[in-house]
Amino acid sequence: MTVELITGYAGTPHIGSDDIGAFQAGLVGPGDYALTTGNQLKATMSNANTIAVQSGDAVLNGRHVHLTGTTTATVQSGTQGQKRNDLAVLRYTKNTTTGVETCSIVVLKGTPTTGAPADPAHNTGSILDGVATHDMPLYRIPLDGITVGTLVPLFNVLKPMKDVWDSLTQSSVSFTGPYAMRVRLMRIGRIVTAVGQPSPSSSYVTGELKATEIIPEGYRPATNGAILFVSNNGGAVTSWYIDSDGRITVRGKADKGYYQTCTGSWLTA
Repeated sequence: MTVELITGYAGTPHIGSDDIGAFQAGLVGPGDYALTTGNQLKATMSNANTIAVQSGDAVLNGRHVHLTGTTTATVQSGTQGQKRNDLAVLRYTKNTTTGVETCSIVVLKGTPTTGAPADPAHNTGSILDGVATHDMPLYRIPLDGITVGTLVPLFNVLKPMKDVWDSLTQSSVSFTGPYAMRVRLMRIGRIVTAVGQPSPSSSYVTGELKATEIIPEGYRPATNGAILFVSNNGGAVTSWYIDSDGRITVRGKADKGYYQTCTGSWLTA
């Protein structure tokens, strides 16, 4: 059959894990992701030989995996005088005879070395391509001798659609800047764009000016030194250097009575 209506009545059971997996991979992406549910697969070493992964959800090449509580796996002891990297992975397996699919947490042992340890190899083939085994790396477990170091998360957390929508919501505000410049600030996510409405300069200053005007809160740059370029029809060019507290330092000059415009953008915190 080349065309199949998945979410439709067919008279007999016809929806399989491949169908749901392909659908979910099309929605969230074909890779491996943790979701913002439960404890988001946070992990600790309950002792030197046991990693404990807390509750959460993951999507492996479209396959949804749910951890209802803390799940543990065994870490082999290290070797004195040698370093080693182990990997804790979420392993998908499919019995090619019965078609039964399962998932479990497995610790892959790295190779001990006196130099810089490397991560052990893991199964990277995609379930979407029909592989029988796929590993989603969760944590690197560094060992220095018999001492276990800090766990290193290796997975991406997929944000819900609501957060994505909120990050794209646009807001704007107008304020009067130095030299009576009327400026419109527009924010989408963390990106702020400033556009000056043509307005005549109310004063003439050369050199450097610490302006009294302050960029409104919520539109200030994340770090000091955002630059807003101002020009006027008299040929003068001014730069506004904006700090993270919203304060403006004007460098250059703005000829009185000339119409001026500005443009610039920066990231907020």
